Amino acid sequence: MLELRHRGSCPGPRETESLPHREGEAAGGDHETESTSDKETDIDDRYGDLDSRTDSDIPEIPPSSDRTPEILKKALSGLSSRWKNWWIRGILTLTMISLFFLIIYMGSFMLMLLVLGIQVKCFHEIITIGYRVYHSYDLPWFRTLSWYFLLCVNYFFYGETVADYFATFVQREEQLQFLIRYHRFISFALYLAGFCMFVLSLVKKHYRLQFYMFAWTHVTLLITVTQSHLVIQNLFEGMIWFLVPISSVICNDITAYLFGFFFGRTPLIKLSPKKTWEGFIGGFFSTVVFGFIAAYVLSKYQYFVCPVEYRSDVNSFVTECEPSELFQLQTYSLPPFLKAVLRQERVSLYPFQIHSIALSTFASLIGPFGGFFASGFKRAFKIKDFANTIPGHGGIMDRFDCQYLMATFVHVYITSFIRGPNPSKVLQQLLVLQPEQQLNIYKTLKTHLIEKGILQPALKV
Repeated sequence: MLELRHRGSCPGPRETESLPHREGEAAGGDHETESTSDKETDIDDRYGDLDSRTDSDIPEIPPSSDRTPEILKKALSGLSSRWKNWWIRGILTLTMISLFFLIIYMGSFMLMLLVLGIQVKCFHEIITIGYRVYHSYDLPWFRTLSWYFLLCVNYFFYGETVADYFATFVQREEQLQFLIRYHRFISFALYLAGFCMFVLSLVKKHYRLQFYMFAWTHVTLLITVTQSHLVIQNLFEGMIWFLVPISSVICNDITAYLFGFFFGRTPLIKLSPKKTWEGFIGGFFSTVVFGFIAAYVLSKYQYFVCPVEYRSDVNSFVTECEPSELFQLQTYSLPPFLKAVLRQERVSLYPFQIHSIALSTFASLIGPFGGFFASGFKRAFKIKDFANTIPGHGGIMDRFDCQYLMATFVHVYITSFIRGPNPSKVLQQLLVLQPEQQLNIYKTLKTHLIEKGILQPALKV
């Protein structure tokens, strides 16, 4: 991001080039050229040479206060800072994992609320960085419009989810039918209102900076809202598509830290000096093994493998179904090199375990690049963490920077290799249609089944 140049700084390229030109002119020369140069100089003075900024021009954000509980500080006071941070991170990590298990036990709806809460907090942390860096400019309506656009985008995405997965519930509520029918138009109208408010908020000497902040808000929305929507889409395919990818990223984060802490010697990337090759490689193998085992355990239970559906008769989410072939044990012949190692020719596996290898590999090899990207962002603005929400860990965004990249991959993986027609979803869409439309579809389907020989034609009396 760039900011306005202070008055009195070195002249820009236009100013420097215009001086020799004017000195070389004879008296009574081209006044039009001189007037044009004066206008350009005035524009540079008003708006500043924003493109000439270097990293040293970025104002530093004051360091966050230490929010570590006093009881932990006293208990760990005798340790070195390295081991003190290790224990704080470990204790808080176990606490967060325990809370995560509790939310899983509470069901899919609570997981959706958790995703929404994380999304809002991540958005808040990124927007707050922008506000602190450019606070001296006192940009009008910046934070208000940022939160307004967050509301608009969430209304659009979650409205699409309601229309897609809760069709039977919407059909019973007349008010919701109106909102769903004109959902996209309402969403667009809400966004246009925010767009117009932004244009009206433009003020002199801050135009370019305000457009930078407009772009800042929209990129933040792309990172947080869009990705969290994909997480919920994955959850509806079955809780296992939510848990295995997320737990793989968590496992990779923990094991890479442990391997790096105890064995790390070789730096991995300059953006994150503490990351090492030993931690990266150790995290990869640990994550693949963990994902394979987790997939085996979770594939046994309908609660995790069945698609999440809303049942209007019980007014709640249900996870009951006949598991697909993906979650039924299959017998596979082992390749020759594994036969020698395992000393058996065949093995029984859930097909999802094979897919879990792809998910774990991405989580451990590509997922960390989300963290490297976040590290580059923090270095650009001279901050250690996005916030100080979690002692020893930083902000929520510091813990979920890799999760968003993982969510996109899982969604693409499901749509490319897994997802097929969903009969229950088609039925929900049919129930929303008018009776005449339902009857036409019934007649067309009946004719099609008769032509294929599945149904016998009715005998004419």
